Amino acid sequence: MSRVALVTGGTRGIGEAISLKLKEAGYTVVANYAGNDEAAQAFKEKHGIPVYKFDVSDFAACAEAVKQITSDVGAIEVLVNNAGITRDGTIHKMTPDNWQKVIDTNLSSCFNMCRNVFDSMRELGFGRIVNIGSINGQAGQYGQVNYAAAKSGIHGFTKALAQEGAPKGITVNAIAPGYIATDMVRAVPEKVLEKIVARIPVGRLGEADEIARGVLFLVADDAGFVTGSTLSINGGQHMY
Repeated sequence: MSRVALVTGGTRGIGEAISLKLKEAGYTVVANYAGNDEAAQAFKEKHGIPVYKFDVSDFAACAEAVKQITSDVGAIEVLVNNAGITRDGTIHKMTPDNWQKVIDTNLSSCFNMCRNVFDSMRELGFGRIVNIGSINGQAGQYGQVNYAAAKSGIHGFTKALAQEGAPKGITVNAIAPGYIATDMVRAVPEKVLEKIVARIPVGRLGEADEIARGVLFLVADDAGFVTGSTLSINGGQHMY
């Protein structure tokens, strides 16, 4: 029986690419989404991957969803924490609400999800967790103190949890993508996008599939000696 993999924010952008790559590799994949019912339904119909709507920033909702997924398809053995939002703004204009929403959705969600799958992984003696960080959590980014703080927190969270999981066969790693050609990045004004690409040594944006391939490597059964690591996939823009 194939391993069960849950991808949060798994129906669009990088998350969609991860979900598809895992399915192609033989995993039983389920995808979480937050609010776009139409896009999620289209994803489900196109790819045949079950979707579950719940708020990853809500601990109780995550607990209920994990229970339901376990009942429907089996214990979650692979977790990819990909869900995230942006609420950009310089700090003198940032509202407490926009700070908290980004911290809760991007960082607290990692705790919420890991806490609800970790006991089962310990009992199974196997688990693979990949948290999606960001180049901006490594290098910082003007106007993103909330996002950079959350993504930087993911990297520390990953290293600490990796130490807890190691004796039980659970690996915990992170991927820090650079600028990827998602709809969100493509929507950036052309002149701004040109300046971004000019700072990337390989001379282009990354592709979502390139992030997905990194995930596939980290979650493999034979990747058990890789834990507590952050894999930077950024075209050489930031070497950390």
